[in-house]
Amino acid sequence: MSAKSLSGRAIKRRIYELLQSPDRASALNEIGKLPRRQVINPLFSFLHNRDQDVRWAAVKALGTVVSELADEDTESARVVMRRLMWNLNDESGGIGWGSPEAMGEILACHDGLAKEYAHILISYTREDGNYLEHEVLQRGLIWGIGRLAQVSPHIMQDAVQDLFPYLDSSDATVRGLAAWVMGILAVDDAVSKLRGLKSDEHEIQIYTYRGLVNRRVMDLAQEALSRLGDKRELSE
Repeated sequence: MSAKSLSGRAIKRRIYELLQSPDRASALNEIGKLPRRQVINPLFSFLHNRDQDVRWAAVKALGTVVSELADEDTESARVVMRRLMWNLNDESGGIGWGSPEAMGEILACHDGLAKEYAHILISYTREDGNYLEHEVLQRGLIWGIGRLAQVSPHIMQDAVQDLFPYLDSSDATVRGLAAWVMGILAVDDAVSKLRGLKSDEHEIQIYTYRGLVNRRVMDLAQEALSRLGDKRELSE
């Protein structure tokens, strides 16, 4: 049976099977063969799956699918972005699990969308903007900012000052991710705060190109400081 002839339920089942695959590259390739507009809704539904691996696979898949969609039909990709934004809106009636991560991944995959929506992603860090109060959403937000910063650090420089409070968060994952982002963006002014995290032994999970890995906050802070040290040495 061809991909185009699959029913909505069959496509959702197929996507779920692929999201569970340990071979992420092949799974993304197979998802890419399915009709793009028909995979968006199933991928959204998996953003709040109980299985963390499935959730993150859905985030990565949305990045790929929406990026390709944007190349074909920018307005359709904008509709997806607006849907993610709506999910984070109090008026939506939901919580928006996975939406900040998906936004960051999509923007990291498509430069045009990044230029258009990066400022909105940053606005979720600001109390005078679209501030996210829930710490779990903050984790996703900081990860999304870091993901985009890996690809386009110049676009994310406007986020720097608003990231400092997250280094003092009561949530270890938020602290660790904030330290990670400060290293990516090479924020010299963060040195003092990062040094303060060098004794933070809390272990967190962070999604990387290797999948979910366990890291201590102190190690993420030390890595950020090392990157800053390298930057200073090069400039001297």
